[in-house]
Amino acid sequence: MTELTTAAGGGWLAREEMDAARERLPILYVDVVPVRVDEQGTVTSIGLLLRAGEDGQIKRALVSGRVLYHERVRAALLRHLEKDLGPLALPRVPPAPQPFTVAEYFPTPGVTPFHDPRQHAVSLAYVVPVEGDCSPQQDALELTWFSPDEVREATVLAELANGQSALLLQALAHVGV
Repeated sequence: MTELTTAAGGGWLAREEMDAARERLPILYVDVVPVRVDEQGTVTSIGLLLRAGEDGQIKRALVSGRVLYHERVRAALLRHLEKDLGPLALPRVPPAPQPFTVAEYFPTPGVTPFHDPRQHAVSLAYVVPVEGDCSPQQDALELTWFSPDEVREATVLAELANGQSALLLQALAHVGV
């Protein structure tokens, strides 16, 4: 078994090791639908990122990323929310978060609604309210807030890649909007 590279803060595999792991194992991820809520807890807007994909296409996306070795899921949620939305997003992640669903991404299209050409990934999916100022970070080009009606429009859903439109609709149903 190879050792983990800890220079980047722990838990990262070298690119070659990660590629080898992706060929042999499902990788654990988190997907997050960031939302704004009113005083009664009703979702008023949904945040979608705009990203440039590896193929050069610009697509909408949820906050998403791997769970690192020896990292709690809550810590992974906070890390990815800060990485994509900025340090002032102020997410309200509960102490013991429960996913609203589990999404299985397969490298073979059509096995599930979710597709990731790089790997078989299992993703725990969450809806997380954010209260602060969000500014896209890292590879996120933009963050756009949509009303629940706007985010259901076919043109918006079509901008989401890899089946994340299905995950977004499940999230909206989960929170009752």
